[in-house]
Amino acid sequence: MTVSDNSMNILLSDYEIAVAPTDRFKKSDITPILFGLFGEVGSVMSASKKRQREESAFAGYMRDVEEEFGDTLWYVSALCRRFEIDLSKLFLEAINGSGYTLSVIANDDPGSPVAKAVTKADLAPLDILLLRLGKQSANLLSLGDNPTNAKSHLLDFVKLYIDAVQASKVSFAAIVRGNIVKVRGRFLKPSIESLPDFDLNFSEEEQLPRKFRIEITQRANSRSYLRWKGVFIGDPLSDNIGDPDGYRFHDVFHFANAAVLHWSPTFRALIKHKRKSDKDVDEAQDSGRAIVIEEGLTAYIFSYAKTLNLFEGQTSVSFDLLKAVENFVRGYEVEDCPLHLWESAILQGYDVFRKVHEHNGGVIIGDREKRTLSFEPVEAKEV
Repeated sequence: MTVSDNSMNILLSDYEIAVAPTDRFKKSDITPILFGLFGEVGSVMSASKKRQREESAFAGYMRDVEEEFGDTLWYVSALCRRFEIDLSKLFLEAINGSGYTLSVIANDDPGSPVAKAVTKADLAPLDILLLRLGKQSANLLSLGDNPTNAKSHLLDFVKLYIDAVQASKVSFAAIVRGNIVKVRGRFLKPSIESLPDFDLNFSEEEQLPRKFRIEITQRANSRSYLRWKGVFIGDPLSDNIGDPDGYRFHDVFHFANAAVLHWSPTFRALIKHKRKSDKDVDEAQDSGRAIVIEEGLTAYIFSYAKTLNLFEGQTSVSFDLLKAVENFVRGYEVEDCPLHLWESAILQGYDVFRKVHEHNGGVIIGDREKRTLSFEPVEAKEV
């Protein structure tokens, strides 16, 4: 563990500043934070258990451990804010205790030429450290009723946390940076100017349309039809399930992805706006596999949404669902979109979908500049 700031490292004081706006709990809320911390330690244990059980088959171990350690740090930081404890000073006090070796290293940041590397030679095995960390997180639960000696309890926890991070062989800097990206992307509304636009540098005929109106109609055969600029696109769709659920209108979700995320390989294929001028982009982002990913993700979210009345009345989306979405699109350009934007795409898409389902059709209006999707009813007619 390095206490410094260079091109790879990050100051814990900067971390505190970055994540503080993502804390939506009341300042008086201590018990929910303690429960969250206890749960995240359990998640680290779960990842370790999976690695032992599945060995090399558990390819996501390092990524999962980084994420869970990051979430644990978030809850430690949240507790420090409530008890008015400086997180950086808490870590500094922990590593200045016995058992740690401090090495002076040359830093590649001209503004901070010297740093300290902190190591512990006689570490217990990771599983033992995680058990100790779990026990200490259980001890912290008592702070909900009796917050006395909060600093002492947190200091003991942080010492074990540092040891567990070292034993896990993951980068603490990666843990911290990753958690900043994750929580800010999930809980803070991004400015439109900061969001990616994946086809901005391509010609208009290779871009998703900046604004679009697409009419969805249903014929007597219960199949849905799409029409854009007066021309039918795609194939007629049915629900393809024994218990009709409206999935014949699922293209609405592709339109939501296009309008809000600026991403939809399925919509690109429908209107023949693939980015063929760049062979690599066309192959990796706009072709068959990317289309399958979007279709699979759409079906997965729909199955989940059916258990929640298609998100009716919902103002947010489960973090677990958003994390599943994140895993689905890993390796594709849309992974650069923050989770908050995914939440917006999902909620807007389902708001329009429910209206289309109710009216058995309608006009879908997408505005990529505003990143919005809306609905207009039309008279039912045969086309």
